[in-house]
Amino acid sequence: MAASPGRSGQRAFAQKLNRSQQAADIRRQVSTLSQYSTIPKEVPRSVSATTISTNVSSAASSPTIAGQVPIWEVVDPPDFEDFLQQRAAQVEVDQLRDLLYFPDDDLEVGYLRRQYRTVKPIVPDDNHLDSHVQDCIRAYTSDWCIYHRHYQQFVTIHGTDRPRERELTLKSLPKQTFEVDELPDLELQHQEEVTKRRSIHMDSTPRGSWSSSIHDLQNSEADQILPNLLEHVPPDEQDRLNEEMRRIHRQDNLFGIYQLTEEEGGIERRASADMPREYFGHRLLVKCLTLRFEIEIEPIFAVMALYDVREKKKISENFYFDLNSDHLRAMLKPHVTYPDIVTVCRSCIFSITYPSSDVFLVVKLEKVLQQGDISECAEPYIKDDTLKQQEKNKANAKYYCEKLGKYRMPFAWTAIHLMNIVNGAGTLDRDPLISEKDFNKEDRRASSASSGYDTGSLRRGKPGDTGSLPRKSDSTGSLKRNGSERRPRIEEDVSNLATFRPVTLTVSSFFKQESDKLTDEDLYKFLADLKRPSSVLKRLKCIPGTLKLDISPMPENLPFCLTPELQQVDPYPDMRSRPTREIQEFPSKEVFLPHTTYKYVIFGKSNCSPFTTEAYTACTYHNKCPDFSEEIKIKLPATLTDQHHVLFTFYHISCQRKADNSPVETPIGYTWIPAMHDGRLQTGEFCLPVSVEKPPSNYYMLSPEVQLPGMKWVDGHKGLFNVAVLSASSIHTKDEHVDRFLSLCHAVEDGRIPRSIGEANMESELKKCVSNLSHASFEPLVRFLYVLLDKLILMLVQPPIIAGQVANMGQCTFEAVSNILSRVHLQLGAHLDCHARNGLLASYVHYAFRPPPLQYSPTSFSPASSPSKSPYGDLARPNTLNLSNRSLSSSNPDLAVTPTSPEIDYYTLGRSPNERMRSATRTSIAETGMGNVPVQGLGGRMPSKKLVHEELALQMVVCSGSIKETALQHSWFFFEMMIKSMALYVAQTGRLMINRCERFPSRFLDDVNTITNSVTTDIISRYNKDFRFSQCVNSSLAFFLADLISLMDVTFVFSLIQTYCKQVSFRISQLADPTSLAMLKQDFLRIISSHEHYVTINLPLPYPLSSPASSPCPSIASSTSQSSYLSSNTLTDQRCSMAELSTEFRQQHYITGLILTDLSYILQTQHNPSLHRQAVDTTSNILACHDADSRYASRECRMRVASLYLPLIGIVMDGLSQLHDGNLEPSKRPPSAILDDEMPLNQAIAMAAISGVSVQEPTSLKRPKNSTSLNPLSTRNLLMCFLWVVKNVDKKILHQWWCEYSQSRLQQLLDVLFFCVSVFEYKGKKNLTSQSRMSFKKSVDAKAKLEEAILGNYGARMDLMQRRSKQWQTADKPTNVFATTQGERLRWRKDQTQTWKQTADATDHPRDLEADALLESNLATEVNMIVLDTLELITILSCDNLQNLLGSVLRVLLHQLACNQSVVALQNILGTQRALVFKFPELLFEEETEQCADLCLRLLNHCSSCIAVVRSHASASLYLLMRQNFEIGNNFARVKMQVTMSLSSLVGTDHTFNEQFLRRSLKTILTYAENDGELQDTTFPEQVRDLVFNLHMILSDTVKMKEFQEDPEMLLDLMYRIAKGYQTSPDLRLTWLQTMANKHSEHNNNAEAAECLVHSAALVAEYLHMIEDKPYLPVGCVALEKISPNVIEESAVSDDVVSPDEEGICTGKLFSESGFVGLLETAVSKFTYAGMFETVNEVYKILIPIHEANKDYKKLAIMHGKIRDAFNKIVQQGHKRLFGTYFRVGFYGNMFGDLDGQEYVYKEPPITKLPEIANRLESFYNERFGNDVVEVVKDSNMVDREKLQAKKAYVQITYVEPYFDFYETLSRETHFEKNINIRRFMYATPFTLDGRAHGDLQEQYKRKTILTVSNSFPYIKTRLSVIFREEGPLEVALVFLSDCSETTKTMDKHYNKLRLSFKEFSNKCEEALHKNKSLIGPDQKEYQRELERNYHWFTERLKPLICNRMGTIKRNPRSRSTGSSKGSSHKTKAYQL
Repeated sequence: MAASPGRSGQRAFAQKLNRSQQAADIRRQVSTLSQYSTIPKEVPRSVSATTISTNVSSAASSPTIAGQVPIWEVVDPPDFEDFLQQRAAQVEVDQLRDLLYFPDDDLEVGYLRRQYRTVKPIVPDDNHLDSHVQDCIRAYTSDWCIYHRHYQQFVTIHGTDRPRERELTLKSLPKQTFEVDELPDLELQHQEEVTKRRSIHMDSTPRGSWSSSIHDLQNSEADQILPNLLEHVPPDEQDRLNEEMRRIHRQDNLFGIYQLTEEEGGIERRASADMPREYFGHRLLVKCLTLRFEIEIEPIFAVMALYDVREKKKISENFYFDLNSDHLRAMLKPHVTYPDIVTVCRSCIFSITYPSSDVFLVVKLEKVLQQGDISECAEPYIKDDTLKQQEKNKANAKYYCEKLGKYRMPFAWTAIHLMNIVNGAGTLDRDPLISEKDFNKEDRRASSASSGYDTGSLRRGKPGDTGSLPRKSDSTGSLKRNGSERRPRIEEDVSNLATFRPVTLTVSSFFKQESDKLTDEDLYKFLADLKRPSSVLKRLKCIPGTLKLDISPMPENLPFCLTPELQQVDPYPDMRSRPTREIQEFPSKEVFLPHTTYKYVIFGKSNCSPFTTEAYTACTYHNKCPDFSEEIKIKLPATLTDQHHVLFTFYHISCQRKADNSPVETPIGYTWIPAMHDGRLQTGEFCLPVSVEKPPSNYYMLSPEVQLPGMKWVDGHKGLFNVAVLSASSIHTKDEHVDRFLSLCHAVEDGRIPRSIGEANMESELKKCVSNLSHASFEPLVRFLYVLLDKLILMLVQPPIIAGQVANMGQCTFEAVSNILSRVHLQLGAHLDCHARNGLLASYVHYAFRPPPLQYSPTSFSPASSPSKSPYGDLARPNTLNLSNRSLSSSNPDLAVTPTSPEIDYYTLGRSPNERMRSATRTSIAETGMGNVPVQGLGGRMPSKKLVHEELALQMVVCSGSIKETALQHSWFFFEMMIKSMALYVAQTGRLMINRCERFPSRFLDDVNTITNSVTTDIISRYNKDFRFSQCVNSSLAFFLADLISLMDVTFVFSLIQTYCKQVSFRISQLADPTSLAMLKQDFLRIISSHEHYVTINLPLPYPLSSPASSPCPSIASSTSQSSYLSSNTLTDQRCSMAELSTEFRQQHYITGLILTDLSYILQTQHNPSLHRQAVDTTSNILACHDADSRYASRECRMRVASLYLPLIGIVMDGLSQLHDGNLEPSKRPPSAILDDEMPLNQAIAMAAISGVSVQEPTSLKRPKNSTSLNPLSTRNLLMCFLWVVKNVDKKILHQWWCEYSQSRLQQLLDVLFFCVSVFEYKGKKNLTSQSRMSFKKSVDAKAKLEEAILGNYGARMDLMQRRSKQWQTADKPTNVFATTQGERLRWRKDQTQTWKQTADATDHPRDLEADALLESNLATEVNMIVLDTLELITILSCDNLQNLLGSVLRVLLHQLACNQSVVALQNILGTQRALVFKFPELLFEEETEQCADLCLRLLNHCSSCIAVVRSHASASLYLLMRQNFEIGNNFARVKMQVTMSLSSLVGTDHTFNEQFLRRSLKTILTYAENDGELQDTTFPEQVRDLVFNLHMILSDTVKMKEFQEDPEMLLDLMYRIAKGYQTSPDLRLTWLQTMANKHSEHNNNAEAAECLVHSAALVAEYLHMIEDKPYLPVGCVALEKISPNVIEESAVSDDVVSPDEEGICTGKLFSESGFVGLLETAVSKFTYAGMFETVNEVYKILIPIHEANKDYKKLAIMHGKIRDAFNKIVQQGHKRLFGTYFRVGFYGNMFGDLDGQEYVYKEPPITKLPEIANRLESFYNERFGNDVVEVVKDSNMVDREKLQAKKAYVQITYVEPYFDFYETLSRETHFEKNINIRRFMYATPFTLDGRAHGDLQEQYKRKTILTVSNSFPYIKTRLSVIFREEGPLEVALVFLSDCSETTKTMDKHYNKLRLSFKEFSNKCEEALHKNKSLIGPDQKEYQRELERNYHWFTERLKPLICNRMGTIKRNPRSRSTGSSKGSSHKTKAYQL
């Protein structure tokens, strides 16, 4: 890298400082190394940042690269200013030139008036204050110095993330009507229910007559017809009307209605810094209402405070309140002056920082001191005295009040368990995790002996109300639960503290104070006993009394409040009302928040009066060792000296009644505590000796521990008096290291070096105390954090002059600041945001920090030329910027809102440039201007020219070792401080109006450049070891560079961004898995792109597409612009270079080019879904911000901004195969959206592209084989970006650009539109409800992750990184603030940690489904409108020269019609469809015949819509389709056939289809035909009537089918019958066969579905055989007979019945060779699922010759592989395969209609048991006919119909098995062959000779019955009718001779032959009986008689069948014979004779 002129090179990072060296020397030393010393030499060098800033013209004029920069390299950034100057003429005439310049009011620098809680600031009254006090006072009272970027509000994410804007968006959205959300017609639904319960009657044909059909249609009601539909309108005019219609109610902000969700929140958002303010914990308002005793004889005084038993600590000061009546207070009149209003408070506000279940509110009572111990004094209150005794007690009290009225004694006490009160009175909406048994039924005991005092009452109510619901309280005056140890978690207590309802608590008794148990330790023991049953409290005496308190959360803006320092809190309307006191809190633990107000009070044990000079403690009578339990509250002077002390005087109080006037007080001892010791405030516990004598003068100079000569001490100077001193001071630090540092600083400032140190050692001592700050206690360090940082920064830039030399304090000061930052980050881990920024430090930088005063000289650092306004408008403010009426938002200080208080005033540094300069100079000299605290300059300092940002940059460059590590960890702090210092510097010095290149000196630019290089190197080197560290530092650097854009030369900042990208990209190219580093780069770019002037810095200059765009950098030749690397077809015309990722585009639009380039290659080369999501989110976030940005609201601005993202269209098209859409089946995806395994992308080239490294360009660039699909969310976001660009970009630009596209490229564009329609399809409210439930189920885990992410502790992004790679392990070192220990992983609690306001509790509750539905519905509508607009544009292109695209355009339109659409969208879609068909009728009727069928199907579907408007438009489209088809050839046979087929398909598959609505549409079509005057003289109206009749007949079939929707067998029978009726219509039969296949697939009947497909293939084979003479094609359906013998029935379709040449016949896509192959391949998959692997081989025997003829070896390889797999499965499974189970089912009864008397064989799934099918059928028919109507016949005997009841339905079910004759078994050897092609079945009926069905084994017989069905199983149905039964000779005779028994019928020779055979058979049977009788023994005589009996029955039945006119059969009446077999093992077949 070339060095800038005049210097030897760049400075090295991390050189060690010599204390005697100055900054210039250091720069010379570290300038020997290149800033790229850590970068490999292969990385291209960028132009020096300094060169750019100081000598731009020379750098720009020397070309560094010849030709074009390869797409995988990072291009050089443009010279921003020079680019605009070269195009000044073009910019001047540009109406949107404001987009090219930074606005004049971009930067606001000024002061925000500090808000005070009090009416006036709290400041000391002293006029003479030391330096330290002055510093503190200024820190607590100075106005905030604010640097604000006026337009920074546009950095945030789009508007729908903000509830208010989301609400406004919802209010402005129209409600979209979707059919999916519309409820079905209730009347029609009722009719369907009635139909379901009707008897089943199925006619031989479901069709009626023509007359009845027409009559029905004529009487039906038509929908409203569209006006002017039949008028002739020119196509252009129709397109214009359609466009105007689409513009109605469009949504301007596309992202405003898109719910853009992010898993981890926006990385580009920095949490807003909280304005520093006084801290309070949970605040409770306690109102003291009444305090009464049964007797009122004297005043009683009360004091309350909070105690934490667990910590054994008093956590609040005392609150003293007086509830005595006026006459009781009058008893003390001699001792009390007129009371001040601040002393009459009866309500107070307690603050609890650390809530605990062990916090008690303790109330102590005191009375006037009197003679006697406490027990004696309490007796009048306990005992029931007589009236005389009461009068005596009153007189006694009066006496002591007059004598001892100013002295007090302890009396009684009580305690209230605060958390039980809060929880018991909490909100009624309790935590569901807490069971009801945890809440006690308020079971309280009233026994004072056991509880300590009587029960009270508790009332609760609404906030602000004293409440109702009286309750009893327990011994602690609180709500205690059963099982007192079971309490809710602290988190629940905390929640209730802010939300509980106000309660009114009544305490009915008090514990008497024990004289010997007055200490806090005794109190803690009592309080612990109160929490559990204890006998200790039973021994305490109780005093009856009533104390009523109101306890409630602190309301907002409570008037009449006083601070603990008695300052009035705003609002304080007047001085007449009784005030409320805020009680000072003593937190049980340390509070780590800086002081913000002046507080200077010491708290000790004493009384609480206003401001007096002395205070008395309470005491007890005759106590020689008294215990004091008082607090003394002392207001200290602002400046304490060694003379200040606290003096304690001990008195003896005379209580006895004496006649003389002896004094009441007698001093008996003295002691004291000096306030200061060694310059520090003394606090803590002391045990002081007591002096008997009064101390001498000047005693305060020494401690009482020093024994003064001549003084007498009690007990030999031993410590006797124990006292504790606690300070609540914001002046004194209570830490020796902090005190030491501040004291030395002030000593140097005042020019008084301590003698003990001396000038020689002063510098070393100062460095030592600076270094020792790291040893300071953490609480005082945080408390005085802002003061310390101010001092350290002042010392950094203005080091003191000691002994004539400037002290070298830079390094040690920087180290001290770094160590403080490290401690704050480490200790306050809960205050870190997701970027590891600490809230306290961020508040300091944003509000409190102001650089020390700069002695400004107008010529310092000024350029040679005079300041002048830059041609592109630098940062400035309006000349008159009055913001006195505005304030900063509490949630985001960067946003201006209406002020809540008139005291808030934001004022600027000046009103005009000259005035600003004068003001800055004057302020710098007189008031120290920009100093954070207006401190005086350090004494003896020389005028310094050091600036904070320059010195910080220098220290970051030269630091090394651990300091470098620490500074890097907290780089965000230094970066943000540098930014604010720079902003204030340019504002004060008037540099806002000069050229940006000249604002800062070159050495500072060098430092920034070096820092950027060094930090980038550290990120790269450490990301794999400590990812969290690298992530935070990466974000810090990105925010820093983004902030620099608003202040510095944009070209210089671009060079820094280029430096980062090149280093990171080079490292990425070397990694095998670069995911983590690539994600860091994405974070960096996202933060950079979030700048509010992102559009401006990307130079949105309009470029003409008619000529090449010139390069923004002169070094790049623009004449050889490279087209997009991403495009599959490179553009030959240079006009479109700026619409692709060309070099020109990436240079002019620099940041956009970086982002889009990374997006493209991440999508195509990286396989990590998280990286995909991050890259897509970056782009979608930018566009969402643009959409919500009010600056770009106009249409022209949107078009200009959208032109910045033109390459995004190509990126999406190239990533088409990666888009995810779960709504689309793979077969329905666009062809170009399928991954092509033959197009791999070179991985090395892709990696080089994303890394920016130059490699050899390959000859072909292909997609990777393992390209990863995007997840659904990323797909939606990416497509939303695509739609936004297409919607907003200038249509002329798109037209010119797309004119250069090839047809395949435009096809990809249409495929993207296809995806958009599907991805954003509205699924309905029901779908949203289910999604909401799933989301809500995961909300708990999501919230936990969100909380941890906000805390910065193992956030979601970090977890993601750790899961991605095992090698990423976060170091867990104590010094690393990013490595958080388990103990520090605190749950985020807003009310405890006071952390950021960054999160929203969005996952706690289910989403607003109505709002979501409104947004989703409008989004779907708008998306379809954008698609229609784009289709219109593509149609124009297609008209010119791309006619082939029209089919794809129509395909997208059809897809829109197939998806759920709103009424508005459908009207426009159908309008576009009508226009397209009108302009291109041949498209449908000659070319795209398949799409004609699809269009007919979609139109018919919408004709059945429940919405009248949709039906009207769909009917109009369908009628015009018929009309245009007729006009072409005086016939519309094609449309007739397609409509008929579509309706047949629709009624069979669509469950929501409604025939009633379709009849209305048919009536509407008839109406159009009747009103069409042009065609009345033609045959068209009659043909329409014929078609309508046909459709009406199909609807009649539909009615019948709907009756059997729940009966799959009956439904398929009906479908089969309908398909049979279409035997002469191949298209319709094929449609119904496919419908049956789909229905079988729904029920998992894979074999039957495969049979339907085979039948379909056979039908197609017949057609192909008639029209094509190809030897490899099958010869009709006969060729498929081996697959299934049933296919022969398809041979009925032949050329003598159907002619393939007829119009509209066999026009479907399946009547082709590919259709035939597709049907059989689908059948193969179904056969495979059914386990019929042998059939798979037979199918492939048909397909293999076809593929061999086509030489499709890939398909052949796949087929042979599948054949191999099928054979392997046969071998593996063998006989384990299970096929169907068969049952005979007979239906008997009139209720079955046509089914009565019918027998079927049902095929059921394998291993189906008889009870299963019996239960299924019985349940189904019971539901249809009613309960107790259906009866299942339990046996398999012949049903005697005469015995059946007429009102019942009978079902007989019998298990049957396949039956084969002997010759068949020889050919059916395998298990498969015995279960395939079965027609005959057998079942056995058991019987015995005595007529019983079952008997003993020797008595048991069986009768076998053989059934023959109509076809072979498997078939296209799952049940087949029985056509023949083989039960014996009699059954044969009944079947064949029954008709011949009639004498009138002529008998042919076959009948006569059969009759004679039966005669012969009868004779033979008689002979057999005689022969058998002679052979049997006595044991078989009974068997012989049974045979003879059966023979006689047989001959009687046979007689009428075989007799004729010629004679009758002669029989022997003595014998009968049968053919029955005994036992089941005798014969295989027997006949019943």
